[in-house]
Amino acid sequence: MLAIVGDYSVAILSCFLAYWLRFHSVIRDMGIYEPLTMRQYMGHMLLGSVSLVAVMGFMGIYQRASLLRPRWVADRILHACVLWTLGFLTVTLALKLQPPISRVYTALNGVSAFVLLQLWRYALNMILRDPRRLATLRQRTIFVGWNEDSARLWNSLRSDPYSALEVIGRVSPTGTAGGEGSELFPETIQTGLAPRHLGTVADLETLFHDNAVDMVILSDLNGQNEELLALSSLCERELVQFKVIPSCFRIFISGLHLETVAGTPILGVDRLPLDSTFNLVLKRVVDVIGGAFGMIMSLPIIGLFGLLVWLESRGAILYRQRRSGANGHPFYIYKIRSMKLDAEKESGAKWCTADDPRRLRVGAFMRKWNIDELPQFWNVLKGEMSLVGPRPERPELIQNFKHEIPHYNARHHAKPGMTGWAQIKGLRGDTSLEERIKCDLWYLENWSLLLDFQIMIMTFFKRDNAY
Repeated sequence: MLAIVGDYSVAILSCFLAYWLRFHSVIRDMGIYEPLTMRQYMGHMLLGSVSLVAVMGFMGIYQRASLLRPRWVADRILHACVLWTLGFLTVTLALKLQPPISRVYTALNGVSAFVLLQLWRYALNMILRDPRRLATLRQRTIFVGWNEDSARLWNSLRSDPYSALEVIGRVSPTGTAGGEGSELFPETIQTGLAPRHLGTVADLETLFHDNAVDMVILSDLNGQNEELLALSSLCERELVQFKVIPSCFRIFISGLHLETVAGTPILGVDRLPLDSTFNLVLKRVVDVIGGAFGMIMSLPIIGLFGLLVWLESRGAILYRQRRSGANGHPFYIYKIRSMKLDAEKESGAKWCTADDPRRLRVGAFMRKWNIDELPQFWNVLKGEMSLVGPRPERPELIQNFKHEIPHYNARHHAKPGMTGWAQIKGLRGDTSLEERIKCDLWYLENWSLLLDFQIMIMTFFKRDNAY
């Protein structure tokens, strides 16, 4: 209720702020509009604030489990504000509501609502971090079974002091030893990375009542169907949420969803955030705006370093290099030349290494600060690349990787980027390809516009210390 009342109050405040900016600030003479008093605009303000909160509610922001997921909520608020701005303007113009609404006012309302809601939600999150409130909001959880996936989840939860889940322990599947998991994953037991053992599945009903359990997470799917059905029925009967770690799926877990085909439920992987047309359009809009701005701002820098390259090594300043793009389709990437002319004439295509003798003196500096990548803003404008995404690799260097490295080609699900999650983690050049792929897959599974902005900002503070 606090979140709903607070969001509605902020939505009202954003309406007043948008009205003031449109009709009383320096932009009041922009465009053609009919001057109206605030009292005449009150109907639009009331309808706008109610509909905005309704859109956020439709996106699941007001579920109890969402209160301790600030990053997810921030992303949903961004989507809600964009969707509301477009929808509200379309509806008011289509229905010709009176008085006529200003398009600039609606856009300002959407932007101010996003900014103010994020500030308010940040304050709310600080309030929710009070230990007493955390204890109330957290969902008390028990693991059934123990494997690598549950150990990884437990490690993540215990490292987050504000996690939405409070793991109170684990139980063994029927017929296993009390220390189940210690033989298969002894390091998780020895290093304290496993929650305390509470018994077996047969003890769950008593544990539910004694510990006020909210959720069960099943990580061991090796049991018989009857045992799994009995466990799910017990959770349903005791009003405990029943979750499963899908250990048989190793990539794109976020794309798992349940659909019904001819009355039969089928679990599959086919949806990722960037499978959404809305998300693709949103990302492309940011790419076009950011690419145009970046191209304009980088032209003087490209000119300066192009001159330095030419003075050190006479010849072409820019060069093209064939890379693998979205869905594996090849394209040519543009870069400022950082090596000698015909650097690969004798050696052929190979990774750049530390103290590479082919590298120019100015090239070392450019690669350290990613200056040689600036012409790729042109690739972004052409639609071959995105501002953020997995870095494109050279086809001749990776042709066998899809057979040697699990899930390698899955990174080609999206357009390659000028920067990416792997790059801000320091994984670039001749570094562990397996780790880079893990970062790329994590990015594709967890994509959001806010994550893209976060990566772009962090790129400015992350120097390329590779080569």
